[in-house]
Amino acid sequence: MGTFNHRRYRAFAPIHKPDRRWPNRRMHHAPVWTSVDLRDGNQALISPMSVERKLRIFDLLVRMGFREIEVGFPAASQPDFDFVRRIIEEDRIPEQVTIQVLTQAREALIDRTYEALKGVRRAIVHVYNSTNPAQREQVFGLDREGVKAIAVRGAEWVKVGAARSPETEWIFQYSPESFSTTELDYAVDVCEAVNAVWRPDQGQAVILNLPATVESSMPNVFADQIEWFCDHLHGREHVQISVHNHNDRGCAVAAAELAVLAGADRVEGTLFGNGERTGNMDILTMAMNLYSQGIDPQLDMSMGTEIAEIYTACTGMVVPPRHPWFGELVYTAFSGSHQDAIRKGMQHRRGREDAVWEVPYLPVDPADLGRKYEEVVRINSQSGKGGVAHVLERDHGISLPRWLAQDFSAVVQAASEQEMGEVSSAQIFALFENHYCHPAEDWHLRRYRLSREGEQVDCQNRKPIPAPK
Repeated sequence: MGTFNHRRYRAFAPIHKPDRRWPNRRMHHAPVWTSVDLRDGNQALISPMSVERKLRIFDLLVRMGFREIEVGFPAASQPDFDFVRRIIEEDRIPEQVTIQVLTQAREALIDRTYEALKGVRRAIVHVYNSTNPAQREQVFGLDREGVKAIAVRGAEWVKVGAARSPETEWIFQYSPESFSTTELDYAVDVCEAVNAVWRPDQGQAVILNLPATVESSMPNVFADQIEWFCDHLHGREHVQISVHNHNDRGCAVAAAELAVLAGADRVEGTLFGNGERTGNMDILTMAMNLYSQGIDPQLDMSMGTEIAEIYTACTGMVVPPRHPWFGELVYTAFSGSHQDAIRKGMQHRRGREDAVWEVPYLPVDPADLGRKYEEVVRINSQSGKGGVAHVLERDHGISLPRWLAQDFSAVVQAASEQEMGEVSSAQIFALFENHYCHPAEDWHLRRYRLSREGEQVDCQNRKPIPAPK
């Protein structure tokens, strides 16, 4: 066989967990959101962001309501270091916002990290090392105890660095990188060894972040892993459990949602899922999923168009037109039956605007995200009479009876097929005028009768016409 050979891969082993409880749970409130756009998202860009572009994203995240923002890896690059110093020295971090920085478990890098954070009011110092078998054997050449020792030394250096600046409120975070492909008993063992240094049971704020650095299993298996970890970690009540999902299988949002059901308190992700390979967990999608279920996402996404514009301007990445919730076309109907149902659903809501939202094909009100209703119904060759009638009524105040809408939709469809594309609202109005309001040159209107409430009027002589007996 060629290189496209499925026999080169093995299935991810599920967990034997007959006591799983998460499938019967429901989400009632949003998790703690942590944006990693300025670090994990930034390192995945072809052209990493300048300090000025980072500032623009940071300000957007603050306006949206993020309370935790990972702002960089200050020991890894000078731009990251400069950005952290700037937001601290210029007092750009609101009181309610906690910044987070990442560092490897190496003493020199941890010292440089604390140098970048000098003078900050409150910060999360996030230290990590890889723990899965492939990394232990192929990268570090160490056994379990050797890799655990890296984590413990890193925890000690983080604690020493924090002690030098007691005026700052420090929160410690540890990630067993590639948690999802690490043996669960070993992941617990390493995290408990880190906790033995940091002592969350004595009041030190600690986050244990469990990454699916490479998404390798179905979302339900990841949820089992999270629930198993929470069940077996000593002192679970003293720490915050976080997840950080990547999207290699296209299931990062689902995995994060199920992880919250399984016990996670906190979710790391990025706007529009930007990140390495297929990206990070898309916070906007998960937050809007909650919103559409009547749960306060604790983020303001009403400026949806502006969010997309700033994201594209700062990252150079485009928002796909079919991106969930925020894509250009996600609230647009071209299909005739869809258009007709939307039109009738919107008419049904008139005078009942405070009722629970329930319009066919629109899971939320597009206006909630700053979208215009003009974008909801657009006309092409697949459209029907309902869509054409909707556009005329919405944009031009022309209400068509059913028979006329049916007749005119054929005219619009023919024009669309001829153009091989979309027909604009202005073009539809022009077609209507030309077809029905501009008769051929050899046609002349001489007289007509107007009937109103049973009375007919001769419009040439302006005299009533007796009703027939």
